[in-house]
Amino acid sequence: MNSIDRLNKLRDAVPSNIKIVAVSKTKPAASIELLYSKSGQRIFGENKVQELEAKHEILPTDIEWHFIGHLQTNKIKYIAPFVSLIQSVDSFRLLREINKEALKQNRIIPCLLQFYIASEEAKYGFSLEEAFLMLDNNLFHELSNISIKGVMGMATYTNDKQQIRTEFKTLLGYFELIKSRYFAQENDFCEISMGMTDDYLIAIEEGSTIVRIGSGIFGER
Repeated sequence: MNSIDRLNKLRDAVPSNIKIVAVSKTKPAASIELLYSKSGQRIFGENKVQELEAKHEILPTDIEWHFIGHLQTNKIKYIAPFVSLIQSVDSFRLLREINKEALKQNRIIPCLLQFYIASEEAKYGFSLEEAFLMLDNNLFHELSNISIKGVMGMATYTNDKQQIRTEFKTLLGYFELIKSRYFAQENDFCEISMGMTDDYLIAIEEGSTIVRIGSGIFGER
């Protein structure tokens, strides 16, 4: 089965209101171009700034690039002119730097707050308490060149489906708390990015609005 067939099969399994991010990290531009031209896929995700920048330069300009990896503050400037969504905002310092680079580009950069919901130490993200501290900080309200669209999280890499489901429920709970407390009047705060190739069906059942699919589209890396 090729990438086009895998993507079409995935679309059949995913409700039409769920955004599919084709995670194209490590894949050549030609593979992205194929899905773009033959399947109409427009949203692609990358986790390395240099790779994303290089692909953006040679691929169609209407691709929506989502940055999904751990982002270093000194590299924001390379993607600030064009990135459609930074899903992996995991600190207040990072958000302030994104705002600074967005101001230089005279644009507002959409962002998701990444939460630590897994039991693996290697994962990044806010705790709920850290997010509250940031959102209560007056300095946060001065960030006029970012727009918080929702939350993102990664479940533990495990075969325990109940643990995965519990972690996704946790993220949904965080979203609902933050929505009611800080963004109740903002319709744009509506995204919950959770679920990858091995657990996207559970994520959708638990309220995901964005799934990030790599090997389920492109095949094993």
